[in-house]
Amino acid sequence: MLVVDDDRSLRESVASNIKSWGFNVEQASDGQEALQKLETFAPHLVVTDLMMPRVDGFDLLRELKARGACPPVIVLSAFGNVEIATQTVHELGAFWFLDKPVRLSALRCLIERAAAQSRMVEEADRLRRQLAYQGTLGNMVGSSPEMQKVFSQILQVAHSSVCVLITGESGTGKEMVARAIHELSPRRAGPFIAVNCAALPENLVESELFGHEKGAFTDAAIRRQGCFELAEGGTLLLDELGEMPKAAQAKLLRVLEDSRVRRVGGKEEITVDVRLIAATNRSTAEMVRNGTLREDLFYRLDVFHIQLPPLRERLADVRQLAESIISDVNKKHNCTVTGLDDAVLERLNRHAWPGNVRELRNVLERAVIIAGDGMIAIKHLAPDFRKMTAEWSPPLPCGPDSIKLPVGSTVEQVENALIRMTLDHTRNNKTRAAEILGISSKTLFTRLKEDEELAKASE
Repeated sequence: MLVVDDDRSLRESVASNIKSWGFNVEQASDGQEALQKLETFAPHLVVTDLMMPRVDGFDLLRELKARGACPPVIVLSAFGNVEIATQTVHELGAFWFLDKPVRLSALRCLIERAAAQSRMVEEADRLRRQLAYQGTLGNMVGSSPEMQKVFSQILQVAHSSVCVLITGESGTGKEMVARAIHELSPRRAGPFIAVNCAALPENLVESELFGHEKGAFTDAAIRRQGCFELAEGGTLLLDELGEMPKAAQAKLLRVLEDSRVRRVGGKEEITVDVRLIAATNRSTAEMVRNGTLREDLFYRLDVFHIQLPPLRERLADVRQLAESIISDVNKKHNCTVTGLDDAVLERLNRHAWPGNVRELRNVLERAVIIAGDGMIAIKHLAPDFRKMTAEWSPPLPCGPDSIKLPVGSTVEQVENALIRMTLDHTRNNKTRAAEILGISSKTLFTRLKEDEELAKASE
């Protein structure tokens, strides 16, 4: 930390107090000396006076801003007014403006906030470098364009407090994404609470989420806090949101709008400060259409949408994922497996992975335990898995009048691909396409509309 002031006694007093709060402090008598120190010293925070000889606080801020790597700056001045405060904070990028004489309690609060912000910026930069060179973000792995997009979205949304909706098939890592958002957010010191809505008994959902008062229902022997209260100051993940009863969805919507909860059987509302993340492995458009998910709740949750790709769409990540999983499993089971041979990697790349990364981990965990050390070979894979991949045959070459679809595609995906190919063949003549497909024009129009609505909902 760097303290800049031409008043020696004030500078030393401020520096002494900051040092007593646990920070390392350097001092400079004016802006020129500060700039000289900054050539060899990179502080997390600068506390500076405005009116100084040679280079004053205004020019110091301008120079820091021009350098592009400006740490947070707290400005101190005995000539404070609204105009100067506006110029220093908004125009020159200062973190905050304080009048002299300085109130130490206010200065300490600002320093702690600014230092925390500086550390978060450094952490974000570190993670971006990690992404660029290693293709990892926290415990998640992936150098494929699909995963790089997901990592970028996590970094974009982490520092805000908006609701996030994470969608993707089972086993794609939705909870890992939610945890990464929490760990990169200003709330990372707070709790992370994950709730699987599908695992909650329907008659206890509201009690689990919002809490209950003593005597609110049979067996309610004591007052109990709900998940929102437990997640105060942190993040709450509601997984498998579509399994939540409609009555609880209505109450959840109100909590999101008012930031207040009322325990079951309670009369008072409790203010909560919680960042909500929702996740589901089902189509949100379909859930809204069939009434499983309230439309108003969906729009309230879908402020920022992260769609996780299935493993079959990012097979380029299989080797990197396998190395990460093997390293983790080695530690868990005290094994010394060094990797997998080319034949095993080829088998892994053949598989459709309906269980996604979770299935890959299960396959490799068993193989690591069986192998114990050395390289994983075909013989270490489960017999059923060996048989499944051995019987696999590559698809026929695709021409302009054929379709290539990955193993594991759903019937709906196959039908949609056939419809699109037929429309391309008829140059978007829907009547002719319907005749070729053997369906009515009305059915074709309905399918196209549903496909369009699903695409919009997934954007």
